[in-house]
Amino acid sequence: MCDSSDKTPIWKAIANALRSDLAEGRYAPGDKLPTEAALADRFGVNRHTVRHGISVLVEEGLVRTRRGAGAFVAATPTDYPIGNRVRFHENLIAAGRRPEKRMLALGERAATIGEAQALQIEAGNPVCAYHGLSLADGQPIAVFESLFPILRLPGITAALTETSGVTRALSIVGIDDYTRASTRLTAVRATATHALLLNVGEGDPLLRSSSVNTCAIGKPVEYGRTWFAGDRVTLTLEDQ
Repeated sequence: MCDSSDKTPIWKAIANALRSDLAEGRYAPGDKLPTEAALADRFGVNRHTVRHGISVLVEEGLVRTRRGAGAFVAATPTDYPIGNRVRFHENLIAAGRRPEKRMLALGERAATIGEAQALQIEAGNPVCAYHGLSLADGQPIAVFESLFPILRLPGITAALTETSGVTRALSIVGIDDYTRASTRLTAVRATATHALLLNVGEGDPLLRSSSVNTCAIGKPVEYGRTWFAGDRVTLTLEDQ
């Protein structure tokens, strides 16, 4: 007769089963695990026991939980170099990731005082505002807004409509090369909108990058603001 004290606790058995699922590739980094209710049905236990098992994986760094969103397989952060020749697609391909950009909005408006200063134009001058979502292997890693001075870059809005790639669009309007002139990094909290787009919790930590790109003669051609999901990207500084 076996002593019941030798039995594996149910919560530990659940943790072991989920750990095996991860090892076998049943869930990929960034995937959402089944709900506590679904896992409770699978293992024939209550949700508290499931939660205990998941907490073990969280402590091991295999799973991350987000309030109101559920439990997700922890993704390995993407290395994202910041240098004077930053290119989104090239950066992610070099890191072994599949890059993707989704345009959220594209339009023209008047530049604010701060935007005008960054772009070295008059406040109120027209700018093309490109809002988008950056993804790596299908997982959102950043929300961005890029502003382009229309009087300096006539046709930029049409070029971005034709191709969502900034490098290609700038080439269409005559800017064959551009470099990063400045970058400012700030830790911020996710707004409700950013949380929805990045699939994080409202108030979760984000890293905001504000940067200016210039053409060969030193004139600003893009002022960009990017909000990176803090747990999905490792920003690294390149030698200039």
